Amino acid sequence: METKNVMIVGVGGQGSLLASKLLGKLLTAEGYDVKVSEVHGMSQRGGSVVTYVRFGDKVYSPVISKGEADFIVSFEKIEAARYADTLKKDGKIVVNSQMIDPMPVITGAAEYPENVLEELKAKGVFVDEIDALSLAQQAGNAKSVNIVLMGRLAKYFHIDYEKWLEAIKVSVKPQFVDVNLKAFELGYRY
Repeated sequence: METKNVMIVGVGGQGSLLASKLLGKLLTAEGYDVKVSEVHGMSQRGGSVVTYVRFGDKVYSPVISKGEADFIVSFEKIEAARYADTLKKDGKIVVNSQMIDPMPVITGAAEYPENVLEELKAKGVFVDEIDALSLAQQAGNAKSVNIVLMGRLAKYFHIDYEKWLEAIKVSVKPQFVDVNLKAFELGYRY
């Protein structure tokens, strides 16, 4: 199997690292060679956080270059636009519809860009937008946005639904398993 590339992008504190670890565990259990790489950036200040998950028969590098990502999972609209050039021509972006103001917007030095996702779609980019925050709240915990997004991503993978659930069970703390299973289901069925 050729190497597949998933880029998970977000803002510090949203759970992108847990999402990448969950995906890595799932793919390893499926028998793939998996490389996961974390790029934290200025996460402690609400800055961009990027993780790479690469899998296939044999993966030599953990890094995804421009034009190589099969999927971008974005926790926020601007982050989807920021990394869109990493996507392959036939790649897909799964994006949370949430808007989180970056520091320049908070300080008044810039305005949040209008219609970022519409601009991507106009360029021919496949964008699957999901209101992950509302679904996470419906599941019982707003912090499970990451698992809602994994549920949506699962729709594009040929891996049995039950195996995703098992990966969640071994990736999250026991007291959060039920809410995360619900969040995953809501994202998957969206």
